[in-house]
Amino acid sequence: MKCINILGGGPAGSTSALAALRQGAQVRVIEKSRLPRHKVCGEFFSPEIGPELENLGAWDAFLAAGPARVRRTALHFGIRTKSSRLPEPAFGLSRYAFDMTMLDQARAAGAELTSEAGEEQPMIVATGRRATSGTTGSPRGQRLFGFKAHFEGPVDDAVELFFFERCYVGVSCIEAGKTNVCGLAPESFLSRFGFEYDAIVMHCPALADRLKPLRRATPWFSTGPLQYGQAFASAGPAYPAGDALSFVDPFTGSGLLAAVRSGAMAGKAAAIGQPVAEYLRECRASLRQPFQVAGVLRRALEGGWAERLLPLAPARLLFALTRPK
Repeated sequence: MKCINILGGGPAGSTSALAALRQGAQVRVIEKSRLPRHKVCGEFFSPEIGPELENLGAWDAFLAAGPARVRRTALHFGIRTKSSRLPEPAFGLSRYAFDMTMLDQARAAGAELTSEAGEEQPMIVATGRRATSGTTGSPRGQRLFGFKAHFEGPVDDAVELFFFERCYVGVSCIEAGKTNVCGLAPESFLSRFGFEYDAIVMHCPALADRLKPLRRATPWFSTGPLQYGQAFASAGPAYPAGDALSFVDPFTGSGLLAAVRSGAMAGKAAAIGQPVAEYLRECRASLRQPFQVAGVLRRALEGGWAERLLPLAPARLLFALTRPK
């Protein structure tokens, strides 16, 4: 029986394990960090997550975790708002709950979890964005940092994005009646506030008004500097998955879907012995569009003209263009 070592126990690693186990392989998940833990993430799952998790046998466990239903989008540009209903409901679930759910599913299916890498090289690399190749660092001041916290109070069924001063903050419901507030901003902007995130979210009047009835329930978590990149042309012997394969701007809301899909593809590919180059070509065909669209939107945001351009695009079109194929 083929034994597959997977480096990383996050969403991509866990889904890789489930997919490989369904092909009859033995699986060893190597994770040195203590899981689960809070991660800076939009915690938004687009509707396509259902079939992906159903194919892995994890859909019922996902629903049992109590994800919130997200039915609308709202994009805020200063005093202007562009709203739309989603084609079908999406979901909000914290990374803490999702990571725990998927790792529990992998272990229940037979995966071994260990913190020791051993001498064998991993067949699947799902270690997150640090493994992403093909990027160049930004100079100080222009580097990007992410931040998030959970809030308690009245919930809404919309995922909202607030754009201001070359940054954006997403607000959406998650499980247990909580709201996730997650943002991305350049270092120069954050430095003006001494990286005090309470002051930063209050700087945008529309966002401040949205958060007024809410109370922060967790500390602020932050990460960075962030670099976007893809490893579709990787020449290594391992199968990269999740952010190790393609780290896309969180604006798209497709990051978790891409992690689950690429993880499932990597697990199956490793189990059946599909060549890495062929696997990467299939990943590129599936994930290239959201990465390219996110690049255009990122340049618009950095150039300061997103607030003039994005209101002209139909919200449903933006949603469709940022979904993996």
